[in-house]
Amino acid sequence: MNKSEEISLEVDIEEEGTRLDVFLSALLPEISRSKLQQLIKEGQNALINGKPSKSGYKLKYADEIFFKIPETEPLSLEAENIPLDIRYEDEDMLVINKPAGMLTHPTSTEKTHTLVNALLYHYQGNLSGINGVMRPGILHRLDRETSGLLMIAKNDFAHKFLANLIKTRTAKRYYLAILHGVLKEDSGKIDQPIDRHPIQRHKMGAVEGGKKAVTHWKVLERFEKYTFIEAALETGRTHQIRVHFSYINHPVAGDEMYGGKINRIKLNGQALQAYKLSFLKPKTKENVTIEIEPDEDIKKLLRILKSD
Repeated sequence: MNKSEEISLEVDIEEEGTRLDVFLSALLPEISRSKLQQLIKEGQNALINGKPSKSGYKLKYADEIFFKIPETEPLSLEAENIPLDIRYEDEDMLVINKPAGMLTHPTSTEKTHTLVNALLYHYQGNLSGINGVMRPGILHRLDRETSGLLMIAKNDFAHKFLANLIKTRTAKRYYLAILHGVLKEDSGKIDQPIDRHPIQRHKMGAVEGGKKAVTHWKVLERFEKYTFIEAALETGRTHQIRVHFSYINHPVAGDEMYGGKINRIKLNGQALQAYKLSFLKPKTKENVTIEIEPDEDIKKLLRILKSD
C-alpha cells in the first residue's frame, strides 16, 4: 500500500466482539497498533455505521466499517502455493471455485491456508486494494464448509463496479442444497431477519429486529426424507441459507451447527454449494453466467438417496 486508500466493509460473525483497533491491526499489519489507535482517535479516519468510534469499541455483527488508510509501506500476508480452481478470468476480475474446508479470507486468529493466501501467491499483489491486505480483491465470502463460486476483483475500478452489482442485486448468486425433510411447495420465499443468536452466541438466528434477509428457493428433486433445491439470495447475510432453512425445520444436510447432522454418511462440509453466478463485466457491461456441476458431497449424497 503506497498511497492513501480507504476500506469499507461489513463485520463477519467470526469477528464480532473484537476490539476495533485489534480488528484493524489484523487487517492492516503494515500499520502499528499504536498508530492505528492514534488514527482512530483523530475522529474521521475510522467510522462505525457512519459515526466516529473509539479504539476499544467491540464490533458487532454487520457493523459497517469505514477506515481511511494513510500512506504506508506495503507488507503482505504469506503467499502460499495453493492450487486455484479458476472458472472465469479477464483483465479486471476472476471467478474462483472455492473448496469446502477453506476460509475465504484470514481472520485475526487464522492467517494461513486461506483463499487470500493462494491469491497472493498466484497474483502477486495484482488485486484490488480497497479492503486492505487481509482481503485483497474479495467482494463476498462463503462459509468455510461451503464450496462454490466467488468473484475476485483485480483492480479498484472492478471492485467498486462489482460491489455495486452485489449491493443492488444486479449480480445473481445461486446455490444448490440438500435439505432434511420434504418440502411440499415447488417454490417459495423465506423473508426472515437474521442476527446473532440471542443465546447461542457462536451462531446466527432468525431474530426479529435483525438484518433483513430474503432467500428464494425452488425444488429440483424430492426423496423420501430429503429435498434437493436451488436457492437464490436476495440478501447476503452470514449463514443466511443455513439459518433460513433451519428456521422452517428443513436444515441443510450435514450442517451440524443448525440441526442438519447426518449419522450414516460422511461429508466434507454441508450439502450446500454456490454453483452459479450471473454478473456484468466491469468494462463492457456484457452479461456473464458461470455455472459448475454439483460438488462431490452433493453428488455423493444424491447417489445414495437415489439408490435408497
